[in-house]
Amino acid sequence: MDHPKIVSRAEWLALRKQHLVKEKELTRLRDKLSAERRALPWVKVEKQYVFDTPHGKKTLADLFEGRSQLIIHHFMWRWDLGQGCVSCSFEADHAEGAIVHLEHHDVTYVRVSRAPLAELEAYKKRMGWRAKWVSSYGSDFNYDYHVSFTKDDLAKGEVYYNYAMTKDVFDELDGLSVFYKDEAGDVFHTYSSYARGNEEVIGAFIYLDITPKGRNETEIMDWVKRHDEYDAADNAQSCYHSAKSA
Repeated sequence: MDHPKIVSRAEWLALRKQHLVKEKELTRLRDKLSAERRALPWVKVEKQYVFDTPHGKKTLADLFEGRSQLIIHHFMWRWDLGQGCVSCSFEADHAEGAIVHLEHHDVTYVRVSRAPLAELEAYKKRMGWRAKWVSSYGSDFNYDYHVSFTKDDLAKGEVYYNYAMTKDVFDELDGLSVFYKDEAGDVFHTYSSYARGNEEVIGAFIYLDITPKGRNETEIMDWVKRHDEYDAADNAQSCYHSAKSA
């Protein structure tokens, strides 16, 4: 790695303060963007979605568990590998520590995958996760929120993902969706993001971005492994790829 020039502490401080101005601009812009996001209109969820859970069948409204807000991680299941996607697993690791705080701030967090519940439960146990994880297998949920694609979709050579048509895809992809339930019990879809739109919930990225080497990757997330594979695997099999660049 070629490092930048070495300067005196006074020179460094002057340049650091210049950069701080830009960092503060970004913080204010992020706040503005977040406010605009919260002001987006909602869509009432009219379809009845039913999920397989460890406690029997549950509807989308049931998943709120008494809270008014619901974040769903559309967790990509790798049917070809019989396990969860590396990138989704990486994101899930970060969510684990946030769950207790979310639940005490009127937000329920649930993972949803289009895979048999038994397989999800086995992978959850392997990863040591606590978050609720339910199966949308057999429902339209993943298809309606554009994270699963039928054989007919794939045969066309492109699918609708991240609000655009894209060609380079798997049969499953990832995302985050947010829902609100009012006092009458009506459920509304308020937000969804996909691909690199979810990077801000992955704290390791933020830490790496302040280091000299940064993310130090050739392709997006080519260095990431499942947390129990770092000593055993040579290469990560990431579900992030060139078509998912923002």
